[in-house]
Amino acid sequence: MLFSWDRVAGRCSLIVMFLRLIADNFTRRPRRKFLTAAALSLGMAVATAALSVSLDVGDRLSEEFRSLGANLVVTPEADSLPLEIGGVDFRPANSGAYLPESDLPKIKSVFWHNNITAFAPQLEFTADTAKWNDGPKELEHRSGATLIGTWVAHTLALGDGNLFTTGIDRTNPWWKVDGRWFDENKRECVIGSKAAKRLNVRIGDEISVNLPDPAKMAQPYLGLTVTGILNTGGTEDDAIVTSLQQVQDISRQPGVYRKLYVSALTKPEDDFARRDPRMMKPDELERWSCSPYVSSIAYSIRQVLPGSDVRVIRRVADGEGKILTRVRTLLWLVTFASLLAAALAVGASSAASVIERRTEIGLMKALGAGSGTVGWLLAAEQLLLAFVGGCIGYALGLLLARFLGTKIFGVPPAPSLLVLGVILVLASAVTLLGSALPLRRAARFNPAPILRGE
Repeated sequence: MLFSWDRVAGRCSLIVMFLRLIADNFTRRPRRKFLTAAALSLGMAVATAALSVSLDVGDRLSEEFRSLGANLVVTPEADSLPLEIGGVDFRPANSGAYLPESDLPKIKSVFWHNNITAFAPQLEFTADTAKWNDGPKELEHRSGATLIGTWVAHTLALGDGNLFTTGIDRTNPWWKVDGRWFDENKRECVIGSKAAKRLNVRIGDEISVNLPDPAKMAQPYLGLTVTGILNTGGTEDDAIVTSLQQVQDISRQPGVYRKLYVSALTKPEDDFARRDPRMMKPDELERWSCSPYVSSIAYSIRQVLPGSDVRVIRRVADGEGKILTRVRTLLWLVTFASLLAAALAVGASSAASVIERRTEIGLMKALGAGSGTVGWLLAAEQLLLAFVGGCIGYALGLLLARFLGTKIFGVPPAPSLLVLGVILVLASAVTLLGSALPLRRAARFNPAPILRGE
């Protein structure tokens, strides 16, 4: 027992002496240590900023891309074959089948329901419209116009009891309204800028819509108050947009919609994402379904909306993937360059330090220290520098990341303990890699020529 305790005490003494040597050497030659720590700090600062922005850039760019509009469109599966030229659908608005509005809450029950940020159904109908002056007998500029029924700031009750607010103002935020959007609970509408000029309509005017089969109606005209002028740069500029309920009543098609636009946060698609899920093995299908690809989200929506066909708007989805991939590649290249520069700086500083300490290393070896002990002592000093430089670099990198995030996305990335752990590991790896050759050379020093002054 006494022998065992003596061994433990001896090992503790060696550890204490080893730590004292590291602490003593760390405080000596402060200029050299400062330069090494500064090189590491700058390299780790750039790496921290790049990693923080890279981890956050996917969500930020996805949010920015949502301003381009929805990236999924849902239509009836029984509809006629699509007729598209240059990405524009030329099928008649009122042709084909319809989908039940009552199924829409199911969209927020899919696996990636949190990634579905908004959706808006649409129902189109062509009717005679005109500006209402003093009554239905004094209609001006009567002409056919497309009525688009949709949701705006619509509160939807979900199956789990929660409420979800959505609408075309969220799926297509680039639609600009001079005035305000219509109130779904009132007979209001917004009118496209081209239609407003054609009908000579301004905000506050009332539009008369000729109802079908007026002979069977007590009031053959429906008045809609204009609350805003719509500018989209598309065909909607020549249409009248009102609530889905109004168009359903006018067209006598209650509880249905013709098309659904869905806006979802996704990740860039790779070759695996583009595979046909019907040809996948069970484990591959599970992996594919558990990744927020735009195609997998479309597949899950199709499962909860019977009789629907969910298509990806490729122009938006592909643009997201390409830009996101390029941004992340640029950030990784910047990170690699900063780490390489830090490794070269640490290597140069370590080599100079080893040359200056030749006599000290030779004396240690003459007193019985082995090559392994010398190597561990010098490596421990470098790791201590790596820890200090990594912590300082992480703090500086957070400031740089906040600046870049605010300038590029308007919102700084949140600090992450994961990034701190990665930075400390990278700092240690860069330090050991950069000082590997000088430390190996120091461990192989022959003490006799050094002590003779040769």
